[in-house]
Amino acid sequence: MPASVPSSWSLPEPMRAVPVNDPALPAGWATQPKWDGYRALAGRWADGRVAVRSRNSSDLSAAFPEIEEAVRRLPDDTAVDCELIVWEAGRLAFERLQQRMHHRGAAAATAALELPAHLVAFDLLRMRPGNRRGAARCEGG
Repeated sequence: MPASVPSSWSLPEPMRAVPVNDPALPAGWATQPKWDGYRALAGRWADGRVAVRSRNSSDLSAAFPEIEEAVRRLPDDTAVDCELIVWEAGRLAFERLQQRMHHRGAAAATAALELPAHLVAFDLLRMRPGNRRGAARCEGG
């Protein structure tokens, strides 16, 4: 593999849930739990850029600085399909997550300390072959 790999990749369009008439899964298929949060795509490029985007391509970084910082710890050229969640009193608190959406700057930093969001990654979309830097636990909050 060449020493310098171009950073010309982009985050894909998110996969969306599809309603079905029969809950039985075909052979070889799997399910994942529905978290009560915001679906997101997150990525870190080798040149240091990061992105945390909603399924509608809205930038979530300013509202969730702890998530942006967590994504900075991903290995170079890595992308994940994920969900942002907030825990409160032992339960998922979607209403608290919604409250966080409109915070920016100092208000977002304060909210991150008071009601930290967490990134739940469920699909690894991209990882440069052989790249293990930062493969340690990566969580926001």
